[in-house]
Amino acid sequence: MMKHLLWTAALLAGGVAGLSGASAQERVDLDMTARIRAEAFHRSQVMATLSHLTDTIGPRLTNSPGMSEANRWTRQQMTEWGLSNVRDEAVDDLGRGWAFTDAQVEMLSPRTMPLHALPKAWTPGTSGTVEGDAIFVKLESKQDLEQWKGKLRGKIVFVDDARAYKSADKPDTQRYTDSELDEMLSFPMPKDRGFDPAMMARFRARMELAPLLNQYLIDEGVLATVSISSWNDGIVRVTGGGSRKAGEAVGVPALVMAAEHYNTVMRALKDKRPVRLRLKVDAQFLDAANQPGYNTIAEIPGSGPQRNEIVMLGAHMDSWHAGSGANDNGAGVAVMMEAMRILKAIGARPNRTIRIALWTGEEQGLIGSQAYVARHVAHFPEPTDPEQKAIPAFFRQNKGKPIPGTEFERISAYYNLDNGSGRIRGIYAQENLAAAPIFEEWLRPWHDVGATIVTQRNTGSTDHVSFDAVGVPGFQFVQDPLDYFTHAHHSDLDTLDHAVEDDLKQAAAIVAAFAYNTAMRPQRMPRKPVQ
Repeated sequence: MMKHLLWTAALLAGGVAGLSGASAQERVDLDMTARIRAEAFHRSQVMATLSHLTDTIGPRLTNSPGMSEANRWTRQQMTEWGLSNVRDEAVDDLGRGWAFTDAQVEMLSPRTMPLHALPKAWTPGTSGTVEGDAIFVKLESKQDLEQWKGKLRGKIVFVDDARAYKSADKPDTQRYTDSELDEMLSFPMPKDRGFDPAMMARFRARMELAPLLNQYLIDEGVLATVSISSWNDGIVRVTGGGSRKAGEAVGVPALVMAAEHYNTVMRALKDKRPVRLRLKVDAQFLDAANQPGYNTIAEIPGSGPQRNEIVMLGAHMDSWHAGSGANDNGAGVAVMMEAMRILKAIGARPNRTIRIALWTGEEQGLIGSQAYVARHVAHFPEPTDPEQKAIPAFFRQNKGKPIPGTEFERISAYYNLDNGSGRIRGIYAQENLAAAPIFEEWLRPWHDVGATIVTQRNTGSTDHVSFDAVGVPGFQFVQDPLDYFTHAHHSDLDTLDHAVEDDLKQAAAIVAAFAYNTAMRPQRMPRKPVQ
């Protein structure tokens, strides 16, 4: 039998009293757990919350009208549920608002054909319908710009190579098998990230070229650019382009096209058949100057001796604009909100304060959570080396020790959900060895709904990293992938149809239980040794 199932059986056979070490000290309130399960499984509102976020509000691009409405509506909803200290907290200078309402692309010759394409965020519209000839051009260096100078006026520039179609070698939708969960219990030795001068040189070259290219496209009279979607089967994955910062050149209308349609155009160009396109993009910047964005925050106040300490739950509320942001990350928002609703509905009186934060700007680099952490929790000193100061904080070496803020010692743990709508299968302990036996005990009442594993592996790329990086315990749950990385992620298929109601109910229950257990522990959650 699989090793994680053997471990589960040993725990069940031994009972709570028979455990040794840290896990034996964890007393799970099974009466409260049963009340959480009953509220979550029989009186759930998680799908109603997710439906409003996605089908009613829609996509929530950072600083867009959709994001502003999501801030307003979630404040209202959590206030109606009886949460306390409901507020928006500003995140400065997130750039300009942007929105699009329509994108139409047609091939007029060598034959008529509608083409499926969507605009990149923070790129301009077309000011009506325009027509032009398609041309394939690589614009990847200053030398390329010089080579094509004076040759692109009135053209629609296809900027990527064609890509041969490859059938998927994995199922469209996936749940972790026992063997895959077993494999996640092993810890791969980390690779030394080190400083890679070549990689840094390439990064800087791209960053230096981007504003030059945007202005070049304007000056050369290019009508639009078209990129190929990174996924096949008609799925359009699209993020940002142009510039969201006021005062910077935004380039020309930039679209991402379904791979099969992109390849159709490229084959015609390869065969030297003239390709004429007609396109119309209704997109606009909504502000003349850079604007703040907002994290939405609410609490269940602590009522015990450690009421000034905090347990945090979080998910990012911003999304990309092609779909409705249901799985990335409306699902996480709905689950975290539902966890708070559950605890309030069952009359939980936690010792520590339980706080929820719905972040802005995650898709642009964890901006909302990093701003919160820097303001309240801890921040790194600014580097004195000009070389290090000139590069993004992620790439900096030897950042030094974080400088604690007012909440550094007060936050016991932060829990995040941001891998789609799949059910929780366990939790990433982020190499926090002392936390593992605690989590194992907390997961015991949830084995019957599929949550069983605690892995020491690290997972990244979402908001728990902002807390973990400064030494505050930050965790992300292990979730079934479903079709997150085959259909939904950053694509026009990220809609409510791809969210699974029963999985969201299970996730909300487990998150509520973890928040409550953390709030009721006699001690704060253990922290990793300072490296």
